[in-house]
Amino acid sequence: MLITLIILILSAAFFVSGKVRSDIVALCALIGLLVFHILTPEEALSGFSNSVVIMMVGLFVVGGAIFQTGLAKMISSRILNLAGKSELRLFLLVMLVTSAIGAFVSNTGTVALMLPIVVSLAVSAGINPGRLLMPLAFASSMGGMMTLIGTPPNLVIQDTLTSAGYEPLSFFSFLPVGIVCVVVGALVLLPLTKWFLSSKKKGNESLKAGKSLDQLAKEYGLSGNLFRLRAIHGSRLTGRTVIELDIRRKYGLDILEVRRGEVSQHRFLKTVTQKLASPDTVIQEGDVLYVRGEVEDVNRFADDFLVEMMGGHTTEEAEKAGNSLDFYDIGIAEIVLMPSSRIINQKVKEAGFRDKFNVNVLGIRRKNEYILQELGNERMHSGDVLLVQGNWHDIAQLGREDADWVVLGQPLAEAAKVTLDYKAPVAAAIMALMVAMMVFDFIPVAPVTAVMIAGLLMVLTGCFRNVEAAYKTINWETIVLFAGMLPMSLALEKTGASEYISGSLVSGLGGYGPVALMAGIYFTTSLMTLFISNTVTAVLMAPIALQSAVQTGVSPVPFLFAVTVAASMCFASPFSTPPNALVMPAGQYTFMDYIKVGLPLQVIMGVVMVFVLPLLFPF
Repeated sequence: MLITLIILILSAAFFVSGKVRSDIVALCALIGLLVFHILTPEEALSGFSNSVVIMMVGLFVVGGAIFQTGLAKMISSRILNLAGKSELRLFLLVMLVTSAIGAFVSNTGTVALMLPIVVSLAVSAGINPGRLLMPLAFASSMGGMMTLIGTPPNLVIQDTLTSAGYEPLSFFSFLPVGIVCVVVGALVLLPLTKWFLSSKKKGNESLKAGKSLDQLAKEYGLSGNLFRLRAIHGSRLTGRTVIELDIRRKYGLDILEVRRGEVSQHRFLKTVTQKLASPDTVIQEGDVLYVRGEVEDVNRFADDFLVEMMGGHTTEEAEKAGNSLDFYDIGIAEIVLMPSSRIINQKVKEAGFRDKFNVNVLGIRRKNEYILQELGNERMHSGDVLLVQGNWHDIAQLGREDADWVVLGQPLAEAAKVTLDYKAPVAAAIMALMVAMMVFDFIPVAPVTAVMIAGLLMVLTGCFRNVEAAYKTINWETIVLFAGMLPMSLALEKTGASEYISGSLVSGLGGYGPVALMAGIYFTTSLMTLFISNTVTAVLMAPIALQSAVQTGVSPVPFLFAVTVAASMCFASPFSTPPNALVMPAGQYTFMDYIKVGLPLQVIMGVVMVFVLPLLFPF
């Protein structure tokens, strides 16, 4: 028992110091338990086969798909627009929308998604973003308390209960607790943020570096004179190549892109394929041509070739406003010509951008002048900025294969930000299916199976660009940390350490009744979470809470809920949870801001929970 406690204390010390990665600390602790024969290899490695760990992997993939398809951003931005310019309504909607998304998606992902939306809305409403960003971080943690999958500590107490032979908790067993957290949080944060955060200096508008894709398209006027033409049945375009049309010489038009909808038997599973308009691209019936030029020339071309003009404000996928390019497969970027470039004074058509790099030049920015017409015959000057269009990987290749220019920004990073919004309905349906399988008992599927099915469907239906993108959504540090620390609870039980600690708690507080004992467990967990991650704290405290309840002869459910709530509701430090750290630079917060706002909230939440939990889950 002594060796187990020494390993536990050393692990906690390293977790607090933060000088060694938490997953490495967990693995060292695991190896220590193996070397001293406290656990067998099978017991030590059981964490990596634990259903909770596998479920966490699947949830990372499902959450990543929700972001990649733009589903979460679409829902949240539409709801938040209801707030208008009212500070109170915006505050309440930020809390409600964030907590609702946080119920199904990791709190870190929720904050990463909502942060730019909230900053934008705050600036447009004339409100200091700092007033909203700390509540945003806290609400993401509160929302995690609403469902079984909302936060890892919930999965920890579920595993502790079922391992001890108790009935498992249902998907929405946590909902009443989550609602109480959100209500208490909103009521306490409303005055605290007004007193301590409203007077802070307004956030820097230059939070974002570089130009977004939409900004580039607007700057070069790509959307202003962009038209979409569909090759309908009987069109003279069908079967002809782009070079045969001679569209630039005859009509003064540029074909930027050919878009082809590949429809399966069901329209719901439609896939959009973007093709660069190369000279040998063959136009097929149903193809949509993105053409840039003057409206008179576009109309003349449409009449001559019997193509349907798509009204300027309708897309081939849905009747939605906005006439703009999408960047699923094909992107745009700026490149700056160096003074030593070999292509200076060459004409654009002589430089070989299409032949060598498979990209098109859409425009040239020369000082404050934009050159968008007759580009092929335009000679390039030193310092010219060229807007190029091509496959994302081809654009990235420009920066690696030639010293004549510098590519501005990071093309592959920009590509990763592009959401596959035409897949949003698919992601929504899969998520609904996953929740249904976890909620309804008549569907004979275990929660871990439901999550695995959902994760696999997200990949198979194209909600990610590729399988590698799905793997990148998984936070392997968290997975290894969790799997490595789970056997620690087994070691604590096996050596009698958890029984000893819980016995000390019971002998110290048990005489005052189960409420006092639960309060002791709650505030011990809450204190530990200030220094150790909430997942590790829950893993360490859950078996102690269980043993305390068993020794007292009461139900362990309220004790375990005290552990998960205390582990998740940590607001007094910017480093206690990733969401708290994420909003710190954007909100221009200091450490003391978290003490002023987060500490009172954390204490009040604890006091409320000590009285509420026994009412919701009787002893």
